[in-house]
Amino acid sequence: MLISNMEVVPGKRITQHLGMVQGSTVRAKHAGRDIMAGFKNIFGGELKGYTELLSESREEAIERLKQQAAALGANAVINVRFSTSSIAAGASEIFVYGTAVTVEDR
Repeated sequence: MLISNMEVVPGKRITQHLGMVQGSTVRAKHAGRDIMAGFKNIFGGELKGYTELLSESREEAIERLKQQAAALGANAVINVRFSTSSIAAGASEIFVYGTAVTVEDR
């Protein structure tokens, strides 16, 4: 499955638009990561636990987007965008969306 944040896939011709597809996941903070984040807030530095959490969340959301696109018969998703939002205290949603299409070589 090709994923592009552009409205085209270079070197490919869009043959069919199949509609919007999406993927999301909601994740909560881990207590152990919160303790380490508290120390980092005092001394500074990257919050690696949260960086890993967000990376895992993006990967899961993209996988769900791909599954939805494949179910429609797509072989690519174009114009892909990410959004985040706070759902509850300590929990956030990662949302990814785009347009499912079929493409072929030019």
